[in-house]
Amino acid sequence: MTTSDDVRAPARGRRRPLEGITVLDFSQFLAGPVAALRLSDLGARVIKVERPGIGELGRTLAFADLRRDGDSLTFHAMNRGKESLAADLKSSDDLELVRRMVRSADVLVENFRPGVMRRLGLDYESVRAINPGVVYGSISGYGAGGPWADKPGQDLLAQARSGLPWLSGDRRSPPVPVGLSIADHLASCQLALGVAALLVRRERTGEGGLVETSLLEGVLDFQFELLTAYFNEPAFGLRRSGVHGANAYLSAPYGVYPTADGYLALAMYPVPKIGALLEMPELEAYADPDSWTTDREHIATLLGERLASEPTRYWLDILEPADVWCAPVLTLPELAASDGFAAIDMLQEVTRPDGDGTGEVALTTTRSPLRVDGQRLVGSAGAPHVGEHSDALRREFADPDPRAAADAAAR
Repeated sequence: MTTSDDVRAPARGRRRPLEGITVLDFSQFLAGPVAALRLSDLGARVIKVERPGIGELGRTLAFADLRRDGDSLTFHAMNRGKESLAADLKSSDDLELVRRMVRSADVLVENFRPGVMRRLGLDYESVRAINPGVVYGSISGYGAGGPWADKPGQDLLAQARSGLPWLSGDRRSPPVPVGLSIADHLASCQLALGVAALLVRRERTGEGGLVETSLLEGVLDFQFELLTAYFNEPAFGLRRSGVHGANAYLSAPYGVYPTADGYLALAMYPVPKIGALLEMPELEAYADPDSWTTDREHIATLLGERLASEPTRYWLDILEPADVWCAPVLTLPELAASDGFAAIDMLQEVTRPDGDGTGEVALTTTRSPLRVDGQRLVGSAGAPHVGEHSDALRREFADPDPRAAADAAAR
């Protein structure tokens, strides 16, 4: 069995920013656990409170139906470095243990449907009565009130209600959702940011607080450009991208174009200049920048025909030396084999004891995308088994005043 010290691998050199902070993670599936993971990567001790036996449901939520050592690969990735307490919150003894942990915790994270934590007596007001300095982070699907509050807070459904899939793709295609759980991830990042901000305020004033967000709010914030235009400009027209377009509201050549062997992305660049580079006099004639918007579809069609005639590398060798903003559209194997991916060093290996205790299970996953003081935030501890740390945690928090007990032990 791993110990708490094993789980919280020390940073190299300087201490991580959140070392000494304890987070109780009551969340499940993706948005809440990833928010807690962000805090863990920054040095916080994260204790995952989950049901005995089966644990939280995210253990069975298998991306591509892939599992390792009984848990989904997704669970392994987003719960690495955490401890696990198996606690039945309907048991008075276990609930009392959790309340003792709350008394000494710095942060609590949850993403149940509105009302669930209140029924358990672990809503913000109840927790604040136990620990006035606690920072309480909550993620819902659509906020705590309103007609959607009790709707399932699931990523695809939140995307659908936000209008994001309608905006994606072009006008010839049906709505196209983002192919990954973007609503969950945006909410997780927003909650982690809010928690960190309240920890800073508590350091200055001693005041804890409640920070809330939802899947819907995260995706709406993601669309701030579109929403700002829609609510401020009466003449603003809603539309989807045209042929090869990557954004319905940016002028040509902005888009993704087929080449002879793949795809090429082009960002903002003067149309006449790109016409000269590609030996297209018909584009050189577009001297008026306004025409790059009004005639964007025709320009994109011409570009698409020209770029399809040669491989992607051929065009990159022409465009990149001229400082045209462009990039190949890589497949995942192409990304993994690239020098750019190697240089950013985004992977790490984590391990945990296997289920029968005879060896270790190793998993390659991503690291935190942050670097602090020039250092990558990596660690070797994998996701916990259900209740892996229960015995140690029950001993640690057996005293009614664990903070006082810890202070006494230190003396």
